[in-house]
Amino acid sequence: MQNQRSANSVDYHVGTRLRLRRLELGMSQERLAEKLGITFQQIQKYERGTNRIGASRLHDISLALQVPISYFFEGADGIKPGPVSGVESPLSEALNDSATVRLLRAFSLIEDASVRQKAVTVIEAIASASGSEAVAEKATS
Repeated sequence: MQNQRSANSVDYHVGTRLRLRRLELGMSQERLAEKLGITFQQIQKYERGTNRIGASRLHDISLALQVPISYFFEGADGIKPGPVSGVESPLSEALNDSATVRLLRAFSLIEDASVRQKAVTVIEAIASASGSEAVAEKATS
């Protein structure tokens, strides 16, 4: 039987949305923690979904990040409550890389939809080429 107070996949989703918004604003974990009067380690635990965020704390976070509380639940409709697997999603892992964050910021500044699509095509081609090279390297070693 799962402890009702332990974090679950909804907590993980809320934490991922918290991290995404914080990064959109270019805010550090330390700065957000300072605004909330808590430690940055607590922010890390929230973002990983390790610790649940209480209602009043979520309200404070929404004010600090300038979004409605509903923002944190967007896209969560299909999530089934249950224990977090402990394995980070590829999106979460990518957001931990500062190069990914820089890429997303630069990409968001491209206003022309056709240019954005061309950029996606280029990145996908690079990823595909990198993937096949990695497979070839493993085969030869």
